[in-house]
Amino acid sequence: MNPALLGSGRLLPPVYYLGKGLLFLACALLHLNTFAASDAAPYSPDPARRAELIRLVRQDCGSCHGLTLKGGLGPALLPETLRDKPAESLIATIMGGRPGTPMPPWNRFVNEQEAAWIVDNLQKGFPGER
Repeated sequence: MNPALLGSGRLLPPVYYLGKGLLFLACALLHLNTFAASDAAPYSPDPARRAELIRLVRQDCGSCHGLTLKGGLGPALLPETLRDKPAESLIATIMGGRPGTPMPPWNRFVNEQEAAWIVDNLQKGFPGER
């Protein structure tokens, strides 16, 4: 059977197939870009921003997750509790919060690279304030 035929036997317009091909190509390029981005050097904030991010995690996140990040209203943010969690999921939680819970979105205060830096450091052991 000709794949260009619908169940009714009519041909779909060529634009339909072009659109499907472009969508596939865009998805493939996005997938390749994801691999390329993961091979790049990890983001490292400048020293001033690094200090701000550490303070944000220790003070603002710590107000719910405990000042030592061992838990409180929110769960512990320690390497042993986060190591097996997918980084993408943790980044999404930081950026968008968790609807229906007290966890707010932090996307007004950090960008995705900074959220990824925070997650990476939480999974390794978060640095202290300096």
